[in-house]
Amino acid sequence: MKIAFRTDASLQIGSGHVMRCLTLADALRAQGAQCTFMCRPHTGNLLDLIKQRGHVAIALAPGDTAFIAPAVPTHAPWLGSSWESDAEQTRAALATLQLDWLVVDHYALDRRWEQELHNSAKHLMVIDDLADRQHDCDVLLDQNLGRQDKDYEGLLSPKTKTLIGPRFALLRPEFAQWREYSLQRRGQPKLQHLLITMGGVDKDNATGKVLQALCDCDLPADLHITVVMGPIAPCLAQVQEQAAAMPHPTQVMTGVNNMAELMAKCDLAIGAAGSTSWERCALGLPTVLLILATNQQSSAMALQSLGAAHIAADTNQLNEIMSKLFGPQKQAVALRKMSQAAEQLTQGDGASKVVEFLWSADV
Repeated sequence: MKIAFRTDASLQIGSGHVMRCLTLADALRAQGAQCTFMCRPHTGNLLDLIKQRGHVAIALAPGDTAFIAPAVPTHAPWLGSSWESDAEQTRAALATLQLDWLVVDHYALDRRWEQELHNSAKHLMVIDDLADRQHDCDVLLDQNLGRQDKDYEGLLSPKTKTLIGPRFALLRPEFAQWREYSLQRRGQPKLQHLLITMGGVDKDNATGKVLQALCDCDLPADLHITVVMGPIAPCLAQVQEQAAAMPHPTQVMTGVNNMAELMAKCDLAIGAAGSTSWERCALGLPTVLLILATNQQSSAMALQSLGAAHIAADTNQLNEIMSKLFGPQKQAVALRKMSQAAEQLTQGDGASKVVEFLWSADV
């Protein structure tokens, strides 16, 4: 089977789209598939990482910084070109591949682009989180909690098959592998190890704001803090300097390849309300969520409504939340309840489910 992915990473877009596509590509390759990525070389792109993971990476033309994006779709500026130009370049890159599947994970692309590329592969799948534009695809994957098929009414063909909800979350196999260990160690929870993950780019330095807020919190004396950032994070050096001055031992890690193990061995996370939410849920890791983008709002609210996480409106609220939920006499109950709610949402095997569907489905 031959599969191609059209997705991008940049300082503006972040790394999440490429990373979840890489997870799917790795799972497909394990079944014998050949995967090709087509990405623009935006600042903050992950073309080198794609190659390091053993997949073909094709760099499309660089984005035009002078490009004036239309108002529709909302995220059109992320593309760096017109959709027509992008479609033409992508079609040329795919001309000799004879694809079984083309997978599109890009908020700036919609039905118009997909119609132009549909004949470049036997089947087309869209990965989306927004339900804010029309698609012309055989399969649509939306892994977000609270999403329902009715949210895409009028946006899809009646023939489009949908894969909806966190049970289809594209997580690396390590999360399913560490799940049992992680859940077992939460039987007698105690706040000793705090994890901070605000995304691979974190261009607005939410990490630094969290660290600053924690300085004013009444935290356990024996607490250790681990911060995970992407190697391209623009504020990395600033956070490293800040961590060295924290009142609790604070380690900053980049280029992490054992995230599931780190999460499994932590007692609480403060994290962005993005796709990493499903990694934390698979491991039953209680979380205080910060909403860093509008597309994270609905899933974050759904997680909080089920008791699987607690939303902090901003970092100024952390002091109140840490005291209210995780004070010395309260932390065990709060951590246990959040963990039990989170673990019900996904078992961490969503990528396997999607691979099985793509490999065998009679679309």
